[in-house]
Amino acid sequence: MKRPSGNLYSIYAMLLAVFMFALMDTAMKLLSARYPALQVAALRAICSLPLIALYVAWRGAFAGIFRVRWPMHLLRAGLGILMLALFAFGLQKLSLAEAYSIFFIAPALITALSVLLLRERVDLARWVAIGVGLIGVLVVLRPSGAGFLTVGGLAVLGSAACYAVSAITVRVLSRTDRSEHTVFWLMVLIAIGAGALAAPDWVPMSARDIPILCGLAVSGFIGQLAITEAFSRGEASSVAPFEYSALAWGVGLDWLLWRALPDSYTLLGAAIIIGSGLYLIRHEKEHVEAEHP
Repeated sequence: MKRPSGNLYSIYAMLLAVFMFALMDTAMKLLSARYPALQVAALRAICSLPLIALYVAWRGAFAGIFRVRWPMHLLRAGLGILMLALFAFGLQKLSLAEAYSIFFIAPALITALSVLLLRERVDLARWVAIGVGLIGVLVVLRPSGAGFLTVGGLAVLGSAACYAVSAITVRVLSRTDRSEHTVFWLMVLIAIGAGALAAPDWVPMSARDIPILCGLAVSGFIGQLAITEAFSRGEASSVAPFEYSALAWGVGLDWLLWRALPDSYTLLGAAIIIGSGLYLIRHEKEHVEAEHP
């Protein structure tokens, strides 16, 4: 079968990546019901390491693997541990659809942080879009009664913030370090760091969870390869919007496994956040086309 070219192929790759990450998050949610959040974060990295090591070897990237910017890698590992632990904790309290709806604020946070940390320029229209996205997050977090600013919702919001800062560090690292080295050291350092932090309260693993751990490793690995393929072969502005298909997978998996459906607040907030994100992506595309006709 002939492979589609250009953006169409990249869109297929993004859809595959989002599906794989949805399966990975489902595995994390299942594990978080029985194990502490830090242990789940450690398991995410430990399970992925063998496949990532094979990938790095296949790419011939072990040469010079120690010649990296260690301070940036250590910072990114710390952010990764916090991101995974907060997300696993949030999944204990929220459905997948609710967690995804809040996490969708990450692209807007990346845009805002790029101004503070990378000195990039963001015009008024994009600041307005970021503000609208934050309003959408508040809607998902329940702007009424006892549900306002839930612990689980705040945990996922914190996870999205860690992801956004980590994305900025990747931009900096990409100037000097190979992407294979960046992925490899992230998993190694998270496995060591989260494993050490989780060790005092480590819960012995049950044999019945081995299939879930295998699914966690394979889905995370395939998802990472697919999303790398998507952004390396297609225009980011054309590919990125399909990341929002995660909400559909979240709703479907919530119903299939837990018979849960998102309420009106979640759907309304998700629509606001997605609309804000799509505007930011479209605005960036127009900006690039204006600079490079």
